[in-house]
Amino acid sequence: MYPFVRLAKEFVVHHRAADLPITGAHVSHHRCWPHDLDVYLEMNNGRILTILDLGRTILARRTGLLRVMRQERWGLAMAGASVRWRRRIRSFERFRVVSRCVGWDARFFYLDQSIWVGEVCAAQGLYRAAVTDRGGMVDPARVFAAIGSDGTSPPLPAWVRHWTEAEAERPWPPELPEAP
Repeated sequence: MYPFVRLAKEFVVHHRAADLPITGAHVSHHRCWPHDLDVYLEMNNGRILTILDLGRTILARRTGLLRVMRQERWGLAMAGASVRWRRRIRSFERFRVVSRCVGWDARFFYLDQSIWVGEVCAAQGLYRAAVTDRGGMVDPARVFAAIGSDGTSPPLPAWVRHWTEAEAERPWPPELPEAP
């Protein structure tokens, strides 16, 4: 089940947080609860993705994107993700999530998120997101005009560009193997 209580907590905790520029970093603090664990007694990988979702939601609120999305009746669709897990998060451990937009192109926004236990990075996700309406994807220039920003992207980091190039080579739809 989606952690609506955690989402509400994030909105309450960050209610008075200062607005952020579109490339600003949002930091949130969490704890791994027993219901977050998998059979190996570490935070479930799916729960980690959900925690990152909470970070993106509050980042969208602090940059003004959430307000504009409500006004325009836009949605936000994840169009791709690459995640690395490097350290287990155990029951009752505290951790922080850092969420930021690293840039955009003519179609997508690229978001870098990381989870830190102390000074050790436990997981990192790179997400490609699109703002959508009934007609499909909304041009980022239109999104920035609605937010009141000039919409000039910083140069995408090389590792993000390489990922997008690799994704362009990946076949879609994937080949369906024959049943045995």
